[in-house]
Amino acid sequence: MKTLSLWLCLFFSAVVCADERPNIVYVMCDDLGYGDIQCLNPEHGKIPTPAVDRLAKEGMTFTDAHSGSSVCTPTRYGLLTGRYSWRTRLQRGVVQGFAPCLIAEERPTVASFLQSQGYHTGIVGKWHLDFQYADPKTGEILKRKGKNKLAPVGSKIPDGPLSRGFDHFHGFHHARDMRGVIEDNQVIAHDDEINMLPRITRASVGYIDARAQNKQQPFFLYVPYGSPHAPILPTAKWQGKSGLGDYADFVMETDAGFGEILDAIDRNGFADNTLVVFTSDNGCSKKVDIPRLREKGHHVSAHYRGSKADLWDGGHRVPFMVRWPGKIQPGSTSDQLVCHTDLFATVAKILGKNLPEAAAEDSVSILPAFSGQPIESTRAGVIHHSFSGHFAYRLGKYKLLLARGSGGWTAPKEAAAKEADAPIAQLYDMQTDPSETTNLYESKPEIAQQLLFQLKSDIKRGRSTEGSDRVNDFRPVKLWKSEKNKQ
Repeated sequence: MKTLSLWLCLFFSAVVCADERPNIVYVMCDDLGYGDIQCLNPEHGKIPTPAVDRLAKEGMTFTDAHSGSSVCTPTRYGLLTGRYSWRTRLQRGVVQGFAPCLIAEERPTVASFLQSQGYHTGIVGKWHLDFQYADPKTGEILKRKGKNKLAPVGSKIPDGPLSRGFDHFHGFHHARDMRGVIEDNQVIAHDDEINMLPRITRASVGYIDARAQNKQQPFFLYVPYGSPHAPILPTAKWQGKSGLGDYADFVMETDAGFGEILDAIDRNGFADNTLVVFTSDNGCSKKVDIPRLREKGHHVSAHYRGSKADLWDGGHRVPFMVRWPGKIQPGSTSDQLVCHTDLFATVAKILGKNLPEAAAEDSVSILPAFSGQPIESTRAGVIHHSFSGHFAYRLGKYKLLLARGSGGWTAPKEAAAKEADAPIAQLYDMQTDPSETTNLYESKPEIAQQLLFQLKSDIKRGRSTEGSDRVNDFRPVKLWKSEKNKQ
């Protein structure tokens, strides 16, 4: 009898644990600036974002969240692997498609880890981590013919999201290939770019509705929107809505799409057991004519300096809101330093599991922050990386930039800064000078050296967290991009 009682206790205990596994919905916009969310930028945010503002009221807002890179591909790699992308062959810029997947086949991802824990995993939106296309009849790997030539309808994808831990994929590779619509591992259509934003919203809602048919199995839905990245194409319903131009209209339409995803979560009874994250992959792009928006009173990066591609915080400080009823206090905020690479360790901690061996080398669980507690980090600081491959290091309130200028697209760029005889690096006190206006590199050399030493260590060890040393895929990683003979 005692044995039977013990067995029943263990059985019901297991059922409770299974039921408590939260669904996870991670929505990441493309090129959405920190200041584009109205509740983050009340004075100079002129674009209405009611859905994201609602999430902030119902959950927690992180005010010091970073993307790990100031451009698309590296951020996506870091999010899914818990590892900085510059540890791979991608040392600068972004990938262009028609190439082997940037995520090594044997490397665990958040999706493959959650699959192993019984989750159904889906991605709806932009992949931008490379994959190949194969002829459906011969299996021959296709080459791109012409600069922006699409893979033919029917082409197979041997190394896409389904080979990296996802059960379902609906979306596209990247902006220049947006007309090529993919379902799971096959190109299913060529469609106008203007239809992609509503398509992603529709498919995301459809995925959530479908999961309601099997509520016993938790799900992970990753929604990397392709908006408001160029091409900036709000649909007819949204054109002119903002009074600020196409970009602001596009942001409003993206926000409305996120609102539909929230409604689907709530309508299907998932809200209480679903962790929802809303964020962006980097700052706003210069393609939107930032000065013109500023003339109209809208500051895309709020009070932060720079924008997409830059080392300054406007390049990589991103909106980051989370909702998890019963676990996160509504309307709360956190000023703790977090990064997109932290998803992997956070998910493992939520499930009470250890991270897979040789995985998530730069990931720290931010779960304690959800309840207002300090993050127990074995990582000293966060590494930032620009479009041109320049490094920066954030440790506490200080930030060291190994660049004379922006490291990206904002003036002064490196050549101009060098010609102006700017110091070889920059150091800012982000607590007293969040706009990065006063360079302390020459006046506080001991602080600069402390951050530089830690950055070098995190690169050399192949990881920035506690654990055995790992080996970077790309060796050696060049630390100083603009200075000859300086490492």
